[in-house]
Amino acid sequence: MNDQLIQRLTIDWSKIEEDSYLRNIEALQGVECMEFTHSITFFVGENGSGKSTLLEAIAVAYGFNPEGGTKNYCFSTYDSHSELYAALRLSKGYRRAKGGYFLRAESFYNVATQEELYADPNHPSERYHEKSHGESFLAIARSRLSPGGVYLLDEPEAALSPQRQLTLLMEIWHCAQQGAQFLIVTHSPILLGIPGADILTFDNGPVHSCSYEETDSYQITELFINHRQEILRRLIGE
Repeated sequence: MNDQLIQRLTIDWSKIEEDSYLRNIEALQGVECMEFTHSITFFVGENGSGKSTLLEAIAVAYGFNPEGGTKNYCFSTYDSHSELYAALRLSKGYRRAKGGYFLRAESFYNVATQEELYADPNHPSERYHEKSHGESFLAIARSRLSPGGVYLLDEPEAALSPQRQLTLLMEIWHCAQQGAQFLIVTHSPILLGIPGADILTFDNGPVHSCSYEETDSYQITELFINHRQEILRRLIGE
């Protein structure tokens, strides 16, 4: 039985302009439906393969601000999101989400600024600008992630050291075990190692599932660690 908060998405391509760049995204061509049956789903693939474009569309269709934050965030510094969200229909489960957050590494500065403007005596600011980038990301994980919520994370490892990625891994795992759902775009072989997650690759044709060991993040990292000198010699002559 699928008891996820977001269970399925369908794409109505008739709502996408014929000359839209979205029709040229190989990973999405011919894709009309995607199922989410795991509490943690990863989107992986090369830069420009459509991962973040789809995650952003899901976030906006679900009611999040395109630049990030909770559903209560309503601001815009630059309207750059695609039309894909308007063509999506999300099928939700019987459970009602208890909170949620959309984290985008590239626009987090804007969200952190807005968070300070939204603060009041009853909801004091986390003062993300006074923390390092990595500390801010972990502060969000510790204050915003909770059981039963929906969390869309776009490259959450961007500001984190390997050690802090392990900390984030634990936070995600514990919340997922208590009913939260995560859709995560990542290149991190550490985060991808979370057991029981579904990994969807945007490489080599339409979106499809793959194993941890089949991801480029794993294969290239393993190759470099085990054959560092040979690879460096071939790349830079060292």
